[in-house]
Amino acid sequence: MAEADTEQYRQELTVDPQHLSGLRQTVAAHVRSWGWDQVVDAAAMCVTEMLSNVNRHAGSDECVLLLQASPSRVRIVVSDTSPELPVVSVPEWDSERGRGMFMLSETADAWGAEPTDSGKDVWIEFRASGLLGAA
Repeated sequence: MAEADTEQYRQELTVDPQHLSGLRQTVAAHVRSWGWDQVVDAAAMCVTEMLSNVNRHAGSDECVLLLQASPSRVRIVVSDTSPELPVVSVPEWDSERGRGMFMLSETADAWGAEPTDSGKDVWIEFRASGLLGAA
């Protein structure tokens, strides 16, 4: 994200499901302070899912949360130590698992995952062009 006027928040953390509520509040506060009120709830929900995936699938609870905002988009990146890239699958209606990446792909305007030297980055974006009433 190489736009002018980019703001960001970065936090190294150990994922603990009992502390996801506080992280949701942190994400919501930053996204709101950057003027992206329309995506506050969606961003907080997506971060919860992304961090839950680290806890379930990465093999380590250590990760980095990066929030970036510019006039045209909000990007959320979770970096973890697992090289395994996520896949979106349509879950069976009665399945108790497997909805996370599907939910992210349906909520955010874009998503992706890229290998890194130390694992992977999973990212989502909310774009101004994706908002109702956006010019």
